[in-house]
Amino acid sequence: MFKGFRNFILRGNVVELATAVVIGSAFTALVGSVTDNLLRPLIAAAGGGVSAEGFGFRIWPGNPETFVDLGAVFTAAVTFLITAAVVYFGVVLPMNRINAHARARTAAAETEEQPVPVDTALLIEMRDLLRQLADSTGRN
Repeated sequence: MFKGFRNFILRGNVVELATAVVIGSAFTALVGSVTDNLLRPLIAAAGGGVSAEGFGFRIWPGNPETFVDLGAVFTAAVTFLITAAVVYFGVVLPMNRINAHARARTAAAETEEQPVPVDTALLIEMRDLLRQLADSTGRN
């Protein structure tokens, strides 16, 4: 039971996954900082004035619990798009190219002609000579 677990851990996929989680969390903090400190003030400025509530509207006047914060939704959408774009162009696309290159190299290696063994070459030559002999005598 423990041997299978050890093989699973040492296979490399778990290490790569752990590395991806650490890098992903650091990248999420970076994108969150950019959106909170750069995009959110721009959205608040576009909303007309500095408000603690941000860009949005209140469903019931006088009730702060009914405020719909469109700026936070927009910021979250931009954060998601930035994260998805960086992951796609920084990880997925290069990995797809590497995998395609490796598959092409493997396919090229498999399609290379293997040399014919000497005994097989002799048998092929004998077969061809027998065919020629049969054709010259008129038998098929």
